Formats: sequence, C-alpha cells, structure tokens
Amino acid sequence: MSTVQELTESKELFVNLTLRELRGKYKRSALGWTWSLLNPLATMVIFTVVFRFFLKVQIEPGDPSGLHVFAIFLLCGLLPWNFLSSGISGAMGALISNSNLIKKVFFPREVLVASNIASWVVSFLLEMAVLAIVLLVAGNMVLPWLVPVLGLVIVQTLFVVGLGLMFSVVNVYFRDVQYLIGILLQIWFYATPIVYPITVVRDALVDSPWAFTLYKLNPMVRFVEAYRDCLYDLRFPALLDSVYLVGVSLATLTLGVVVFWKMEPKLAEEL
Repeated sequence: MSTVQELTESKELFVNLTLRELRGKYKRSALGWTWSLLNPLATMVIFTVVFRFFLKVQIEPGDPSGLHVFAIFLLCGLLPWNFLSSGISGAMGALISNSNLIKKVFFPREVLVASNIASWVVSFLLEMAVLAIVLLVAGNMVLPWLVPVLGLVIVQTLFVVGLGLMFSVVNVYFRDVQYLIGILLQIWFYATPIVYPITVVRDALVDSPWAFTLYKLNPMVRFVEAYRDCLYDLRFPALLDSVYLVGVSLATLTLGVVVFWKMEPKLAEEL
C-alpha cells in the first residue's frame, strides 16, 4: 500500500518525465515530430510494394465498409505494432539511461518506465489521428468508431506497460535481454497478421484447427484484428476477443509489476 501511495504522489514527476521524453525524442532534428509520421509511412510503402505487388498478397474488402485498399489495411495493423515495439524497446533502456538519477534520488522507479511508454502513447495517438483522416478521405466514416479504438489503446497500453516493467528491470541484471528481445520482436512481427490477412493462416491450417487456435493465443493477433475491425471494417471486435485482450493485458501488467517489485530493491547496486 505504501508503494501505491508513492506512485499516486508521483503524478507530477510522471508528467515532467513524460514531457522530457517528448521534448527529447526528436531534439535537434529539422523535421521534428514529422518523423513520427514519415517512419510508418515509409514502412507502409516498402511493405505495400513487396507484399501487394511482388508477393501478390490478396485482402478481402472491409465488411461491411467495403473498403479495399492494401496500404490502409496495412497501416491499421502496423501502427499498433509500432507502438508495442517502440514501447518495449524504449522501456528496456529507461532504467539504464537514468542510472545517475536512480542512484542519487529516491522515487518510484516504475515512473521512469511508465513515462517512457507514455511518450510513445502520444506518438501512437498522433499517428492514429492521421490514419483516421486518411480513412475519412477514403470514404470510411470512422468517427463513431474512434471511441472503441481509444478503449483498445488503453488496453494495449496496459499490456505494453506490463511487458516494459518486466523487461526493463530484467535488462538491468542481464544486459543480453535487449538483444534477445530484438530478435523475438522480429519473429513476433511475422507471427502477427500485419502484412498479410489472418485468412491466409486460417486457410493454411484448415486441417489443423488446434494450430490456428494456438496461433490466436498471440495477443497481438487479436489486437491487430480488433483495430482492423473498428477502423477498416467499421464493426465491433468479437466479444470473446475483447474479453481475452482485457484479461491478458491485466495479467501481463500484474506479472510485470510483481517482477519489477521483486527485483527493484537492488536496482541501484546493479546500475
């Protein structure tokens, strides 16, 4: 309870650290925050050319929206993935990069991880706002669906914070973790239906329904599909998927907090 009270009293510190992260993200760059839009757009162009035109990946029109644009289909999955990847990568270095602060002043160390991820939430929301404008131009009346999308952002943030807390503190004790996670993120990316529709996996595993069920245990599969349901198809995600995502996110957050609190007492010594 004392730890919870300390976190509650650290709201001002959290805000200041988040603002510091936001100001320093594109410091001294000519384009500044424009890079947060150019990076996913450049990735979209590359993947669209490779997977749509060279590998001939086919997607179905949105149901019931009728939208049939591969680039937008790709962005609806790519932006949530970029948030996960950037949040985890940023969180893993949050404690190490602030080692001097940790060794000199006492404060809840969780704030360092949470503020770093919060800065990526801001970037994610800006990217989603641009995507919403693109969808409106393409003819998708996405405005009523931004409310459930905001709910998805909150749930995914809990998921990312849980992973960030766990990996950040483990990375202090075992520095190889950051390299291992980099490899695992690449595998995780292609194990998620971002550059291909989930129907490709379903059709390939039609004779092994258990394998498809195992595939869907990947939380990012359901996150990506839920974002596409709201933004691309203009429909609510399946109730079972929503319940699964909330449950997994809360469980991951709880595990991350437990691991962090267990390893945090000797953090200053390790740094």
